[in-house]
Amino acid sequence: MIWQHRPPARRGAFILLALAGLIAWAASIPAARAQDRAPAPRAQTRTAPRPTSRPAAAKKQKTQDFVRFVEDDDGGGRLESAIATYRNADGVTVHLVAALHVGEASYYEGLSKTFKTYDALLYELIKPKGGGVPRPGVRTGGAVSGLQRFLKDVLELDFQLDKIDYGAPNFIHADLDAETFLELQEERGESLVTLMFRSMLSEMQRQSAGLGGRPITIFDLLAAMNSPDSARQYKLLLARQFQDIEAQIAGVEGKEGTVLVTERNKAALKVLKQTIAQGKKNVGIFYGAGHMRGLEDALLGEMGFQRTGIEWRLAWDMTAPAPGATTRPTTRAAVRPTTRPMIRPGARPRVPAAPPAGTQQP
Repeated sequence: MIWQHRPPARRGAFILLALAGLIAWAASIPAARAQDRAPAPRAQTRTAPRPTSRPAAAKKQKTQDFVRFVEDDDGGGRLESAIATYRNADGVTVHLVAALHVGEASYYEGLSKTFKTYDALLYELIKPKGGGVPRPGVRTGGAVSGLQRFLKDVLELDFQLDKIDYGAPNFIHADLDAETFLELQEERGESLVTLMFRSMLSEMQRQSAGLGGRPITIFDLLAAMNSPDSARQYKLLLARQFQDIEAQIAGVEGKEGTVLVTERNKAALKVLKQTIAQGKKNVGIFYGAGHMRGLEDALLGEMGFQRTGIEWRLAWDMTAPAPGATTRPTTRAAVRPTTRPMIRPGARPRVPAAPPAGTQQP
């Protein structure tokens, strides 16, 4: 979730909590509903909340993952995010661009070039009513934005709001404003803190049921912290957790959904329908990866789109550095002057003896 909110808020100061929080915040993974429910096997949690009226052909087109971790043979890997493409009978093309809110600079540079090819790019940003577009490098008082900026420093990555030009002419805001978002949360008894806590609780329940990957332990974090390439080790720990985004969402969204994901998806789809009605034929939706499953369901179901392809973009490069790449240069000592004579306090400087007659100075 991207948040631009003016009132100051407390920010987490502990690195371990912040790193664990990235799993929830960086990809807009929602937290549990106010009414907890026991976790179910992954296959059941996927199908239970889905509409039963969707054609069988559309079900086969579901994207398996919108974020994936590709491990290599050298103890490293790549975290990649998807751009899934859909087309309807009227020739309208929609691209679901799964966003990671902290990533490599090259990741955002590539997305920026792609966005220029769209007739319209619908983006997420919770901001006050009438608020302008975010400006690179400008910090706000929002807790979520503060956490994301803190994490991009720890992970040695870049922050999305600093790398994407939201003032581009084809960019369209397609999210709830901050006032509506907070009002809806109050009506449901939700808050970002309680949702994050419930998300952690749901994940613990899934782990106890033998579902999901191996959780991050304090020993993993301490090992990464003491590693010479700690940023890469932190990223490796977190990247492996992103493979299970959909199961985490299904375990915490509940039947009614959350404001954090469900209601914001409704806002994005409303703007999408308005944009298509205005004649736009090539539209992108740039939202957190945790929103993609719900958006795809709407496209394949009620809106009658068919998925036509998927492209993967490198967001985090965690390949091992080449041998010697991290060795510090040793030229500093070499440039230190060594010909200046050392003069002790109170001592008279030595005058070199005159060379013998007939010799030449070097």
